[in-house]
Amino acid sequence: MTRPAIHEDSTPPGTVVIVGGGQAGAQAVDSLRRAGFGGRLVLIGAEATLPYQRPPLSKKYLQGELAAERLPFRHRAFYDEHDVELELGRRAVQLDVAASVVELDDGRRLDYHRLLLCLGATPRRPSWPGANLAGVHVLRTVEDADAIRADVRSGSRVVIVGGGYVGLETAATLRAMGCEVTVVEAAERILNRVASPESAAHFGARHREHGVRIRCGTGVARFEGATRVARVVLGDGTTLESDVVVVGIGAAPVTELAARAGLPCDDGVLVDAHCRTADARVFAAGDCARQESTRYGRRLRLESVDNAFEQAKTAAAAMLGAAAPHDRVPWFWSDQYQDKLLIVGLAEGHDRRVLRGDPQSGSFSVSYLKDGELIAVEAVNHSKDYMAGRKLIAERARVDPAALADPRVEMKDARIAPGTSH
Repeated sequence: MTRPAIHEDSTPPGTVVIVGGGQAGAQAVDSLRRAGFGGRLVLIGAEATLPYQRPPLSKKYLQGELAAERLPFRHRAFYDEHDVELELGRRAVQLDVAASVVELDDGRRLDYHRLLLCLGATPRRPSWPGANLAGVHVLRTVEDADAIRADVRSGSRVVIVGGGYVGLETAATLRAMGCEVTVVEAAERILNRVASPESAAHFGARHREHGVRIRCGTGVARFEGATRVARVVLGDGTTLESDVVVVGIGAAPVTELAARAGLPCDDGVLVDAHCRTADARVFAAGDCARQESTRYGRRLRLESVDNAFEQAKTAAAAMLGAAAPHDRVPWFWSDQYQDKLLIVGLAEGHDRRVLRGDPQSGSFSVSYLKDGELIAVEAVNHSKDYMAGRKLIAERARVDPAALADPRVEMKDARIAPGTSH
């Protein structure tokens, strides 16, 4: 791959084009105008709707408790008042970084001084036989949620493939809608990649209490049916009768536009700590961006609302010459039934795990340490530990594992004073 020439143009941007109308794109619009950018601002969105919140799609929106008009971050009046040109229902199909031009699917070409790629990610679609049958869904957009809701009714037999956040949140919602729900997870437990065994056990028990069946340790062999899915055949030979299937097996970053333009990509568009690509006029943020992390000393691609917002703020500042590296501690959450899982930090590379509280009580936390430093906290129905952990992790605090394990000791008081050996 030919590395593009890097533009070192430091002149203030006259035109900023944002490709992607998701959470990062919406935040970038807000950040640019708040920072005083008065130039031309164009937002290109592949969906025909205004930029909207995605977390409710698997919860209140899917259940019908949140109206579509409450999903957008901002109403159209905001974009009109702030002189934002909206190109909704349009795709960027070609990017020429040498000429600083992006081409739309209707043939129009837009010149830019700065470009922000907020391309997002796309759900991984299964390649199993029968995956194209009617009734097999993924959940990423409001259109996906509408299609699932139109397909189910009380008593519908639904198979959820994937025991991660999206799969379990969807399972909880559909169960509340009266569906018969079975979750199929290829790993030995649900939440296998994203949470501790204790948290997985807690949420697994909660789902079973609500009548959800969970099958772990086996994948899908095929979907069967004439024109519509009627059954799911698992790898162990088990057959599950089904009216609807929802597949939640992860998402892949959208990088084709950047890659065709010669921008380096590797599990995301590669960007520096300021969200700048190899071309200094082009930035990327959100689920599509794999960023150099000053905190973790490596590149990370994080799929989270907070990450999308914060990277968009970083990119907007950098485009206007007020660059400050993105160094936020990441955090994530999941709501299932009345339970909330809050995670702050990244547990990868930990050498010790400390359970705090009794999982049987329904409120506990799990802390992850590396060389004595607290690097992540996972809290189930325990926002106080989450908040304390967030502060300690940001400060790179070393903690006393014994104090950390004792719920009678405030988590903030488990810190070891600098210079103290332990």
